[in-house]
Amino acid sequence: MTKPKVAVLAGKELFASFFNGAREARLSKFADWFLLSTQTCNSEVVARLAGADALITTWDSPYLSARTMKALPSVRIVAHCGGEVKKRFERPLFRKLVIVNTPTPMARPTAEMGAALLLYSARNIDHYRNALRKRSNRIYNEVHLTGGGPESLLGSEVGMVGFGRIGRALVDLLRGFDITWRVYDPFVSRTLESEWPVKFDSLNSVLKRSSLLVLTAAATEKTNRILNEQRLAMLPDGATVINIARGSLVDLEALTREVESGRLRCALDVTDPLEPLPVGHSLRTLLGSIVTPHVGGGGTSTRGEMADAAMDELERFFSGQAVEHRVTTTMLGRMT
Repeated sequence: MTKPKVAVLAGKELFASFFNGAREARLSKFADWFLLSTQTCNSEVVARLAGADALITTWDSPYLSARTMKALPSVRIVAHCGGEVKKRFERPLFRKLVIVNTPTPMARPTAEMGAALLLYSARNIDHYRNALRKRSNRIYNEVHLTGGGPESLLGSEVGMVGFGRIGRALVDLLRGFDITWRVYDPFVSRTLESEWPVKFDSLNSVLKRSSLLVLTAAATEKTNRILNEQRLAMLPDGATVINIARGSLVDLEALTREVESGRLRCALDVTDPLEPLPVGHSLRTLLGSIVTPHVGGGGTSTRGEMADAAMDELERFFSGQAVEHRVTTTMLGRMT
C-alpha cells in the first residue's frame, strides 16, 4: 500500500522539539514525509506542497486560506500540534478538510502552572522574598508576633472563570487542599457540582468573592477583555488575578494600573496580544506581579505527546478509521 505524503510545516529546531528520533522513525513507518520551514504560503511554497495528502502544522506554520488549499486538492487532513486553530485556518476549511488539534497533552501541565502560581500567590511568597532582600530581619519578628496573614490554600475558596479541560485538570490536581471553587462558566452543565468541588455562580458574584481568581477560559468574542476596568474594580482589595489561559481575557492596561496602585496583584503566564511583554513593561518588575513567558503548556514531554497525538490521528485517518479530535465549525465559537 502506498504511504501517504505528509508535509510538516516547521523549522528544524521547532520540529526537533516535537519529534525525537523515535518519533521520526514512527512517522517514516507510515508516511513519506518532508519538512518545510515557512511562515508564508507563496506560489513557491504551494508548488512544493503539491501532491501532499496531509499537513502537520505547528504555531510557526503559515495561515492557511481557502484559496491556498484550493490549489492543494490532494490535502485531505491537517493535524495541528497545538490547541488554537481559529486563527490558523480560514473558516470554510473546517468543512472542506478534516482538521484535528492536539490540546489534551497541554491541559495538565497548564493546570500544574496554575497550581504553582496559586500556591505562590496564596502563601504570599513574593512579599517574603522581597522582605528578605532588604538588609533587615524585621520580617522574622513580624511573623513571630503575628503568625503572618491568612496565607493558605487549605480549605479556602478560589474563584475561576472557565471550567473546561484546563480548569477541571487544575481542580483535580488540588483536590487534597479541600478548596471550594466558585466558578463562572455559562456553557457547562450545573450537574457537574455533584462530581466536582465547585459552585457555579454569576460572573459578578465570583469576582466580588475572589481573593484568588484563576482564568482558564477560552479566548472568544464573548470573553475578550472579560476582566475589563469595571470588573477588575469588583475584586476585593489585595486580590490576585492568575491567568493561565489567554491574555486577551484581561484589559492589561487596567490590570497594570491596579497592580501599580498596590490594590491588586497578578500572576500571568500569558499577556497576548502584547506578547512578548515589552522589556520595559512595569509588570515585569513590580512587586505584586509575577510574569512567566507562556510556559504553562510547555515542556519537551508535552510536545512529544502532541506529536504522538497528531500521528495517532493521521494513522486513524489513513487506515479508514474515524479521527477523535476533529474541529468543526460549530465548535469554533467556544474555542480559543
